[in-house]
Amino acid sequence: MTPSPWVVRWSPLVAPGARVLDVACGRGRHLRWFASRDAVVTGVDRDADALAASSGLGRLINADIEANAWPLSDEAFDAVIVTNYLWRPLFSTLLASVADGGILLYETFGCEQPTHGRPTNPQFLLQPLELIRAFGDLHIVAYEDVVLDGPKRHVQRLAAQRRHPAPAASTAKPPPRPR
Repeated sequence: MTPSPWVVRWSPLVAPGARVLDVACGRGRHLRWFASRDAVVTGVDRDADALAASSGLGRLINADIEANAWPLSDEAFDAVIVTNYLWRPLFSTLLASVADGGILLYETFGCEQPTHGRPTNPQFLLQPLELIRAFGDLHIVAYEDVVLDGPKRHVQRLAAQRRHPAPAASTAKPPPRPR
């Protein structure tokens, strides 16, 4: 259960003690990685048996996020992690789940994947630049659209950050000038 090299590469952007959400976390390889880095982890997956493998790591939520309401609608996280999962209707929810200053790390299969194996259903394959279009409101730190070996696969990968909002313009009147 080795974490994704992409997630490992960009995890220094996630401070110790950060609140980390792993979407479709499966057996928890990224939950384990971030918990070992002193993060407060939350995992969401529809497979209760897979979640059981992460028992004791943090908050685990058994939910079918494709068929039911998003279970974390009032929460934002310092990091949102998504790997090997694509449900386009969730894009805006994921974007809203990234806290100010937070990071999104996303990696999943691209449209050329059928030449290398599964998945082959276009519903689960990203179109060129789709992650950039979906999450372009964030500051793009890094993006790749590559074919990887071991096993051979086509992926798109994104590391993006929500920049802190600009300070609000002051409505206070300046102090009077000395005479």
